[in-house]
Amino acid sequence: MDSAIGARGLPAAALDARLQRLDTALSGLLGQYEDKSLPLLRVHEQGASVETAKAALQRLSENARTLVFFGTGGSSLGGQAIAQLGGWFIPGDQMRGQAKRPRTRFYANLDPRTLESTLGALDLERTRFIVISKSGNTPETLVQCLAALKAVKDAGLEDRISQLFLGLTEPDSGKRNSLRTLFDSFGIEMLDHDPGIGGRFSALTNVGLLAALTRGLDTAAMLAGAGEVIEAMLGCNGAADFAPAQGAAASIALLEEKACRVQVLMPYSDRLERFAAWYVQLTAESLGKNGKGFTPVAALGPVDQHSQLQLYLDGPREHLVTIVRTACQSAGPVIDRSLAERAGAGYLGGHTAGCLVAAEQDAIAQALLDEGRPVRTVDIGTLDEKTLGSLMMHFMLETILSAHLLGVDPFDQPAVEAGKILTRRKLEG
Repeated sequence: MDSAIGARGLPAAALDARLQRLDTALSGLLGQYEDKSLPLLRVHEQGASVETAKAALQRLSENARTLVFFGTGGSSLGGQAIAQLGGWFIPGDQMRGQAKRPRTRFYANLDPRTLESTLGALDLERTRFIVISKSGNTPETLVQCLAALKAVKDAGLEDRISQLFLGLTEPDSGKRNSLRTLFDSFGIEMLDHDPGIGGRFSALTNVGLLAALTRGLDTAAMLAGAGEVIEAMLGCNGAADFAPAQGAAASIALLEEKACRVQVLMPYSDRLERFAAWYVQLTAESLGKNGKGFTPVAALGPVDQHSQLQLYLDGPREHLVTIVRTACQSAGPVIDRSLAERAGAGYLGGHTAGCLVAAEQDAIAQALLDEGRPVRTVDIGTLDEKTLGSLMMHFMLETILSAHLLGVDPFDQPAVEAGKILTRRKLEG
């Protein structure tokens, strides 16, 4: 706000104007909750779907050493963000006995060399493949899947294909669905992707919760966290009383009034690194339409203090930085005083590693304020499944409400579809 950072801040009147416009949007969401026309708003109630996914995963995982996820975009990023809470992709992390579980691997990007070397290195007899595509026609995912099927056949395991693969795609509706057609021909078990929830909004459905289950996370707590945000929406007294609406109003007002064309999400936790990547897709693909939108950037503290922060503090005044701060003061090893003194860094002695991170995440927010740069903070007491569910639902609703202010449809991606059509023409030509 301009009361905190001066001329580059947002006047109260500009924020209030957007909040008033969001009262209408919020009423619309309440109506969609009541008539169940937007399934995302009821996602916390999907217990039966989770139990079905859990049973399928248990069957798939028998005698498995590695679980490979094939999928891209929204079919992968939400799962990655959730799995990371359980220690995935954090070197040396043995949280919650993960060493006793099958290893989890996500291959979201189609790189021909990576795919070839991966399939050549896997113990295919003890590898299981989870293939996710909402439409069933995502070409990158189909290539990964077809290559894996061929590798399994070449390894003499063709008679076990139905035990080694699990698919997740839309229910049969008569439309072309290559994944369903292919997997049905092998008798491979299929889970249904909710047709009313797009990929980038699907993290809290079986799409993302399968990854949670592979890491032994509490899916009920995750959905309860999402449900608390929905309950806050149902009980709020207008947009000004609802945190996702406040965030959307501030974000879009700063974009339109102060040219904050770049919006950065910077969590201070390794377990939220892929969450920031998920946020980038969520906002870029939902809001970047008709010449509207902002450029989302994923950062990670403290490491990106040493790679990006110079720009945000001293570059063009076009950034809104959202810092996600965790309560980490008591976390990590205690620094030995005598060793710190020997290094000439006595100020570190007696503190935990978390003390340094806690000081940095506060100091960087203050440094941005002191430079008159827009910054907001999200403070987390305990980073657990319930918190992550809340964060995901918050940012999904904030994005939907931001789209209302921009006058765009948050659920389509026409430019992406155009690229897919051209790609297919080149291959067919």
